[in-house]
Amino acid sequence: MSEDSTQRKIALVTGANKGIGRGVAEQLAALGMTVLLGARDARRGEEAAAEVRAAGGDAHALTLDVTDRATVEAAAQRVAERFGRLDVLVNNAGITGSGRVSPDQAHDQIPSSVEPDMVRAVFDTNVLGVIAVTNALLPLLRRSPAPRVVNVSSHAASLTLTSDPASPLAALIPSAAYSPSKSALNALTVQYANELRGDGVLVNAVAPGFVATDSNNHTGLLTVAEGAAVVVRLATLGPDGPTAGFFDAEGPVPW
Repeated sequence: MSEDSTQRKIALVTGANKGIGRGVAEQLAALGMTVLLGARDARRGEEAAAEVRAAGGDAHALTLDVTDRATVEAAAQRVAERFGRLDVLVNNAGITGSGRVSPDQAHDQIPSSVEPDMVRAVFDTNVLGVIAVTNALLPLLRRSPAPRVVNVSSHAASLTLTSDPASPLAALIPSAAYSPSKSALNALTVQYANELRGDGVLVNAVAPGFVATDSNNHTGLLTVAEGAAVVVRLATLGPDGPTAGFFDAEGPVPW
């Protein structure tokens, strides 16, 4: 472990080779953190890390598929050996399940006709993957003086908003996969926060908003930098910051 790495905060962002994860990695690096860019594809991860370094950040690629226990455990071992701790974990990796262009075009996720295998695959990444990664890295987070965990969720996870006929979210095509997976992620966030509250680990969920990324064919209304900003805010909370919360750029989001 280098002397510099004992001074810098160490952050790991899953799904960080593109999109919101990449934006979060760039912003955390700009704040002076050593950022580990988790990516399923080693080449893409290396390319993304190299670009962050070229911009002046301290970044390293980390091969990590959240649905593959072997790569999760190997990644945790690499972090332990090189840095000895982890200060920030951003569980960003996720899938929509249908490759939809936008949330109002997920015709294959309608509850009454959805394929259970699709639902299973979405939950495997968006929920079980978060459990696998968080549990593997928790021993390293416990070594941090101020550990932070941020789970990237969605406004579509809000049962309050999606059940309100007056909300734009209620007008979207019903989803049996993506939206429920994010609702489950929110519930999981609260359970981790309750368990770890006494250990000083702040755990929150965040809705970045409708960000222009590959998953929506770049039809989103927000830039990656704008979507990443609220994630970074929750990843850099002070000691009096909230835990067990759900937030967007404007503040708390109703469950």
